[in-house]
Amino acid sequence: MRLTTKKHRISALAATAALVAAGVTAGTAGAAPDKDGFDKGAMPVSLSPSDRTELVKSADTDAAKARTARVLGLGEKQGLEVKDVVKNRDGSTHTRYARTFDGLPVLGGDLIVHRNATGEKTGVTKAVEAEIKVASTDAPKSQKPSLSAAQADAKGSKAPRKVIWAADGKPTLAWEKVLGGKQKDGTPNELHVVTDAKTGEKLYEWQAVHNGTGSSMYAGEVEIGTEGSGGSFTMTDSARGGHETQDADNGNQVFTDTDDTWGDGTPADPQTAAVDAHYGAALTWDYYKNVHGRDGIRGDGEGATSRVHYGEAYQNAFWQDSCFCMTYGDGANNEHPLTSIDVAAHEMTHGVTSATAGLVYQGESGGLNEATSDIFAAAVEFHAQNPEDPGDYHVGEKIDIRGDGSPLRYMAQPSKDGSSLDYWSEDAANVDVHYSSGIGNHFFYLLAEGSGEKTINGVTYNSPTHDDSTVEGIGIDKAAAIWFKALTEEMTSTTDYADARRATVAAATALYGADSTEVSTVEAAWSGVNVQ
Repeated sequence: MRLTTKKHRISALAATAALVAAGVTAGTAGAAPDKDGFDKGAMPVSLSPSDRTELVKSADTDAAKARTARVLGLGEKQGLEVKDVVKNRDGSTHTRYARTFDGLPVLGGDLIVHRNATGEKTGVTKAVEAEIKVASTDAPKSQKPSLSAAQADAKGSKAPRKVIWAADGKPTLAWEKVLGGKQKDGTPNELHVVTDAKTGEKLYEWQAVHNGTGSSMYAGEVEIGTEGSGGSFTMTDSARGGHETQDADNGNQVFTDTDDTWGDGTPADPQTAAVDAHYGAALTWDYYKNVHGRDGIRGDGEGATSRVHYGEAYQNAFWQDSCFCMTYGDGANNEHPLTSIDVAAHEMTHGVTSATAGLVYQGESGGLNEATSDIFAAAVEFHAQNPEDPGDYHVGEKIDIRGDGSPLRYMAQPSKDGSSLDYWSEDAANVDVHYSSGIGNHFFYLLAEGSGEKTINGVTYNSPTHDDSTVEGIGIDKAAAIWFKALTEEMTSTTDYADARRATVAAATALYGADSTEVSTVEAAWSGVNVQ
């Protein structure tokens, strides 16, 4: 069913997918660049969920993985597990693998194998270059971490598992445990802690619940996808993988209605925030599918879940892989649901990142993870062309999270929020990921719009550069295409800002050619944020 709501504001966008399977090619292999130098053959082909499943399945057979391991020269104890396959219109593929060693998961050992249309290997991108091996997988029982009774009982906790920790470049036998429960502000906790299996020393930790903020009731009257008839309707979008919107204040029950007209545009009606989240999820789904050919967050056509009314006056929103869902609080005084378009797109993009590059949510890779969500939040907002919430390069500008009407983040000059980084420095890895993301956000703005003062959709920006250079932007559509290709085909779990520069240059080169304006602008924009 389709329906119209009354005035309300919104914040939630979903991911979308593609269409092509093993042996199925859309477009022309080896297609020549068009008159603008754009190589359509380097764009991802759209795969139906079943075609994508077949493509992954064919790459994930024991024989196929054994051949790949031989070609890569992996040791006999190393194994490969296919995580994803991207197929381009020219027939080339980019297969993303997780690795094992002697049956143990290798954290930070992921790699991408690039092949041409004939299946010949053309390159490999690795999260770490070090050889994956350890002298022994035996570990002293005395160093096995434990969970306290309270931790063990906490929702989301997981008992320690033995792994190989390789993300820092030195493969080490380790234990990984997950601490559940809740964080201080009420956000669910999924803290991964990795310790040396022989010494007990903590090697790394990261939070698997990806936070973001935003507010809602901004998009005016909208249509949303529902199911039902005869006085019984549910907020289930069958056209977008069965995406459901649920009420966290009512046991995560799917929202229901008798007349298929939802909300009244005010936070007093519990349905209003649900409409916002559901609408945002649909916009995000449509953006990824129609622009990048990705059918759902994982590319498998399956819809995620939106949950609204979480907690009491909770001023945040977050994505969780464990429930394949995004969750929104109601904001200050329960009057500002965090369900605006850009916030929704931000949260669902965390799911896309998890399903592709898997950027670890800590250090520079964590900053890139957050930046990716902000980047596609802007891209979705511009693509939506909603007159009540036109596209801009602010994050959370509708939610008034600070209480003074200012945005949460500024992509053109991130430091305007008082905490985010405009430029890369050696300390970037030690900064909270929501603030180190400023480097990636600033790069993207410069790439899309350029430096200096300008007004876009009624908003005035004045973006500086680290080297006082002038950057001429290439437009948000080209910038987003480059970032998406880099994310899905080049970035790995350990990508830092220097490698993000390499990845985006590679993506721009594939799309527009090595001598193109687009490549030189990518390089100039990175130099503009001090990433060399």
